Formats: sequence, C-alpha cells, structure tokens
Amino acid sequence: MRESWAGAIIVFFVVLFVYTKLAGPIPFFINSVTTTKTDLFSANGEGKVTAVPDEATVNVGVTEQSQTVTDAKNKVNQAANKIIQDLKKLGIADKDIQTTDYSVTPNYSNEIGAVPIIPILPNRQQDITGYTVTQNLEIQIQPIDKANQVVDAATADGANLVGGINFTFSDSLSKSLEERATRTAVDNAKAKAQTLANAAGIHLGKIVNVVENSNQPMPLMMAAGVAKNDQSTPTNITPGENNLTVDVVLYYETY
Repeated sequence: MRESWAGAIIVFFVVLFVYTKLAGPIPFFINSVTTTKTDLFSANGEGKVTAVPDEATVNVGVTEQSQTVTDAKNKVNQAANKIIQDLKKLGIADKDIQTTDYSVTPNYSNEIGAVPIIPILPNRQQDITGYTVTQNLEIQIQPIDKANQVVDAATADGANLVGGINFTFSDSLSKSLEERATRTAVDNAKAKAQTLANAAGIHLGKIVNVVENSNQPMPLMMAAGVAKNDQSTPTNITPGENNLTVDVVLYYETY
C-alpha cells in the first residue's frame, strides 16, 4: 500500500514537470481591487484674540563728537555706563541689555554732517577735524510698564538717540493666545462645514487633515530720533492692543 502511494506521488510530479515544460507555468488568478477616494470636502475658519502686549524693546544710543578719538570715546562710555547702571536699578537684567552697535567715524573738513560740500577729487587730501563715536543699546523690558521709566532714565543719563520701540507678546503669552485662537478657528470651521454640508445635502465623515496658518501681530514701532536732554514731562508711551489671528482649513471625508 505504501509503495503504491509512493509510486502515485512520483507519477504526479513527473506529469507536472512534463506539463510545465510543454504548456508553461500553471496560471494563478488573484482578484485585487484598490480604491482611493481623493474628493474631500473642506471648510475654513478664523479665530482672533486681542490682548495688551506684555513685552517691549527699546533702542537707546549715545553719540558724541570731539577732536580726538579718546575724548569722544570717554564721553560716550561715561554716558553708556551710567545708563546701564540706572537700568539695572530699574530691575533690567544684564541679559536684557545688549550693545548692538559701537562705531568710531572720522569727521572731515569738507563735510557738513555726512554730506560733502564739494566732490572729492582723486588726489585731494581730506583733513580730519575730529571724530564721532556712537554706541547703541537694545533693552528688553518686561513688565511693559517700565518702558517709560527706561526712556526717561536713559535720556537723563545722556542718551541722545531713542527709537525702535516695539511692543510685542512674550513667548508664553503668544502661546496661550494662539491656543485660544486655534480652538476658536476650529469651532468656526466645524460650524461652517456642517452648515454647508446640510445645505448641499452632503454627509460629512471624519476629519482627515487640518491646515493651520497663524498671523502674528506686527509690533508697534516708534521711529528713531534724537532726544533732547532737558527738563521735560515724563514719557508716556502706551502699547495699546494687538491682535493674533489663526486660520484653519478642515478636510472631511464624505459619504
């Protein structure tokens, strides 16, 4: 019995070998159906929040002229050091006071300010009549109500350049406002999607994609200028309010 089974198996493989040699491989049929749905329903929503900025950046500077570099530098350094000392007394940390520029520029006899009176000829020698030394400081201020005190202290100590005053949101406040605006934008987009779907007779499925765009507020900037070092009323710089806007687009499957 066992020999007959062994013989049958050998005969089967011999027949299979001969068949594949003569007729080719035995075909196998597999039915495969793949569907990809690319038509999606989308709706956009906007979320806007308003808040008072909690951070300010102020740029102050000292510029002095003298016949010698040493004298001009001494005047600028003395004023700048006094400004930094008084800023620290206001609670401004060292890390929030940064020198952004320190320059030494010669003054020539054929200049009025920085504009030459006559064209400079190729072989004409210019006479140096003195030097201008300038130092600029950038000051990060938080809380924001110290901005007025910073400007008054700096100008009282000899700062004769003040400008580039920016009011912005700190990182922590910006993150909190963006989260609020995002939730509002998503809620608005969902409500809009449902309204449109009902009107069009479309059944919404699950959300398959979200695209977000955050619009940070442009900082309020005061232009640079020259400050007079005289007795005047206290500075009153007000930050007002800034808006932060988030736009989202929701993409739905439909059925």
